[in-house]
Amino acid sequence: MPAVFLVSDTHFGHAGVCRFTEADGVTKIRPWTDPNEMDEAMVKSWNETVGPKDKVYHCGDVVINRKALPTMARLNGDKVLIKGNHDIFRLHEYTKYFRDVRGYHVMNGMILSHIPVHESSLSRFGTNIHGHLHSGRVMKDGVIDPRYHCVSVEHTDFCPILFEDVLKKIKDEGGTVGFKNGNGTTEM
Repeated sequence: MPAVFLVSDTHFGHAGVCRFTEADGVTKIRPWTDPNEMDEAMVKSWNETVGPKDKVYHCGDVVINRKALPTMARLNGDKVLIKGNHDIFRLHEYTKYFRDVRGYHVMNGMILSHIPVHESSLSRFGTNIHGHLHSGRVMKDGVIDPRYHCVSVEHTDFCPILFEDVLKKIKDEGGTVGFKNGNGTTEM
């Protein structure tokens, strides 16, 4: 049976992401200085992790420029794109590489998006699985907010992560898996 994977913010072909740093302004969030080297390492890791028939939900920011879009053809899996703020090209340019393109996706009582959804929109969902923050996390009162889980590649060893592993991490952080019903309990 095919496995399900999640990933976000690959930014294939993006030289600038190789210079992104943590809030300290010094610590790089990616180990590469050359985008071609980054792309090749991530393609290799992706294809060693994901099989040809596995499903991958990409939570946005696939590439920064059109010339990097063909990289998607080199990646294993049945891919669904949840558009990010940098996924700005015409729909037909993405449908060459993705089975479907969506604004968000609901799966097992969790909402997948690129940018974290506003907390007032989480009332029925256990967790918002998202990207956009790269090495950051949604914080509340100085601690990680367990209602949010980031799958940007900086959190997933620069390749897609198995859905079951994400569920385990959510539970380990005190998050909720499944829909929330009216009395605050969860349903799968």
